[in-house]
Amino acid sequence: MKKIKNSLKIASFLLMGCSLVNCSDDESPITIAPVTSAQFPCENGFADIYPCDGYDLMSHIPIVDLGGIGAEGNDSWGWTDSTTGKEYALVGTTTGSAFVDISNPALPILLGTLPTATVNSIWRDIKVYQNHAFIVSEASGHGMQIFDLTRLRNVTNPPEIFTTDAHYTGFGNAHNIVINEASGYAYAVGSSTFSGGPHFINIQNPTAPVAAGGYAIDSYSHDAQVITYNGPDADHTGKEILIGSNENEVVIVDITDKLNPTNISSISYNNIGYTHQGWFTEDMRHFIVGDETDELGFGGNTRTLIFDFSDLDNPVFNVEYFGNTEAIDHNLYIKGDLCYQSNYTAGVQILDISNIQNDVLTQVGSFDTYPLDNNTAFHGAWNVYPYFTSGNIIISDIEGGLFIIRKSVN
Repeated sequence: MKKIKNSLKIASFLLMGCSLVNCSDDESPITIAPVTSAQFPCENGFADIYPCDGYDLMSHIPIVDLGGIGAEGNDSWGWTDSTTGKEYALVGTTTGSAFVDISNPALPILLGTLPTATVNSIWRDIKVYQNHAFIVSEASGHGMQIFDLTRLRNVTNPPEIFTTDAHYTGFGNAHNIVINEASGYAYAVGSSTFSGGPHFINIQNPTAPVAAGGYAIDSYSHDAQVITYNGPDADHTGKEILIGSNENEVVIVDITDKLNPTNISSISYNNIGYTHQGWFTEDMRHFIVGDETDELGFGGNTRTLIFDFSDLDNPVFNVEYFGNTEAIDHNLYIKGDLCYQSNYTAGVQILDISNIQNDVLTQVGSFDTYPLDNNTAFHGAWNVYPYFTSGNIIISDIEGGLFIIRKSVN
């Protein structure tokens, strides 16, 4: 009976676009007290209609509230106000960017939206540096929007329609934006400049960005991570290193000298579909990568690729990890000994990587934002952001909007 009831609720909620915060089964408004406990604890494998394992649903804001009728969700990031301690979700949609106060995760507040710079696009990406959001999109002529996040402190009549504080036009469309907060540089990837390779921007003065060159040798970069290196390879200590997920390979580039970036090495692997995105473990010994289309091209369950990057000049492919569904993998991020993977129709899976040196990864939790199925298709969870110190985790879902989850206490 519970499965039948859940199935009926799934259909009605997805059709109505109702928020779990303000809609009931009969679409009537409901009043919820401002509490910080979960709206829907994970019990018997479900948090309301959503399959879960060890993670509660704190609250949910549907995509129609964030982006308007017909909008879809895409990327997301987070910001913590160092002055107030409040946490905010920054959510990309086809129509712009939404800013949500999640300091009470059970009662989030949509403070406002920043419309797209030009036209709508299903691709939008947001990162943060020095209390400013930097936003790019595949929308033609979009450039990079810069928004002062401290303005969110003073919103008195939400939701507002915001304007930008600065606009960088050194490129038009871009697929993604990467920021190294230690150096104060942003890197737009997948633009029409530098053959789609990283476009360097000095953002040390956030509202006065300055073009600083780029890197075109390894062609198109779909996504990247840039760090100031402090890993086991002493030859590169203190250097600014870019690891690019470049469609058919992973490249490692020394970009310390912006006028003379140099390729350190590159590595490929078997059954390449589309080398999509990856992230360093915190000790910088391993790099974990998702290939976005290998499940479509070769079949099988969600595949995660683990590389040994102990020697940046000689990276080594270690092992494949296969999940328990056939869902397509998308963005993944690492915090401590956990890898958080947004895997489209399967939602978010959490992997324990504490035994990665022995090529062992173990799934220890999950939350499925797309309960209809786990098919190999482009629906569901686009991104996960696990870096809030409170333990709040945000998920941006294409059809579902914003989900705030947290590890179950019990």
